[in-house]
Amino acid sequence: MIPPIARRGLFLVPLLWLAGCNTVVLNPSGDIAAQQGNLVIVSTLLMLLIIVPVMILICLFAWRYRRSNTSAKYEPNWDHSTKLELLIWGAPLLIIIVLGAITWIYTHLLDPYRPLSRLDEHRPIAAGVKPLEIQVVAMDWKWMFIYPEQGIATVNELVTPIDVPVRFKMTSSTVMNAFYIPALAGMVYTMPGMETQLNAVMNKVGVYDGFSSNYSGAGFSQMRFKYHGVNQGDFDAWVAKTRAGGALTRAEYVALDKPTIKHPIMHFGTVDKGLYDLVLNRCVVEGSVCMNTLMHQDATRIKAAAAVKALDKDVCETDVAATAQPIRKE
Repeated sequence: MIPPIARRGLFLVPLLWLAGCNTVVLNPSGDIAAQQGNLVIVSTLLMLLIIVPVMILICLFAWRYRRSNTSAKYEPNWDHSTKLELLIWGAPLLIIIVLGAITWIYTHLLDPYRPLSRLDEHRPIAAGVKPLEIQVVAMDWKWMFIYPEQGIATVNELVTPIDVPVRFKMTSSTVMNAFYIPALAGMVYTMPGMETQLNAVMNKVGVYDGFSSNYSGAGFSQMRFKYHGVNQGDFDAWVAKTRAGGALTRAEYVALDKPTIKHPIMHFGTVDKGLYDLVLNRCVVEGSVCMNTLMHQDATRIKAAAAVKALDKDVCETDVAATAQPIRKE
């Protein structure tokens, strides 16, 4: 037989599984993710300033005013206390004001479109430093990374040098996904026909997990990749090695765009010029019209129609004025 005390503690056994959890969100390796993790901690502590006293007071009141405690003061007609009202409403109001101020500040400070101003809390970014640009395409169910400055591309593998600002430009070839590397920065959504951005920096050498955090179909759970933060020398060597791969042409992209699950890592030594823009404007297939071209044509057509309408109005008003006869008074 299991002792009563042991039986009461059995419900705590599942908590042992939490010992294997990865706390990367609160212990990341990138400066943006570190600031976001600190924001989570500060917000939690501020909310605990209300939650903990309330939980303690619940237990205290239940014990103090228990039925067997005859020494507790009995006041059946009590209905108001100014001090309690100020405490009950004033403390949460102050917490909300502080949380609101912190949220407003960090919403702008950690805006994914905002260029980085520092590598970490001790090192600002020198003036004139150009971020490494990486173009990201979410596909079914894999990730493509295009390095326009290096002229290479990969599938399901991302490599960047540490302590170098990185600007991700992201889109999707089919449905909405969410680009997320917990050790680097928060998630940012990718959508077909639209471009989103993320500015971030990795500060420690290592291999990290990246994945889609927005459900996108049957292969969603396998839509993962490895992110390698490396030294500048190792990054240059990796770029040179990748350039020995094949060519990522428009036809090759169309073939890759077909849905696959657990797609292997691929490297491309050359990339067709402007491929990312073609993906963004949904006109990779030869002979298709790009979205930006259609929008420009629509805008031109609307502007021309408005000009014709305004011209017709001016002509009509001129004709009416010319044909109008003055009224003679006898």
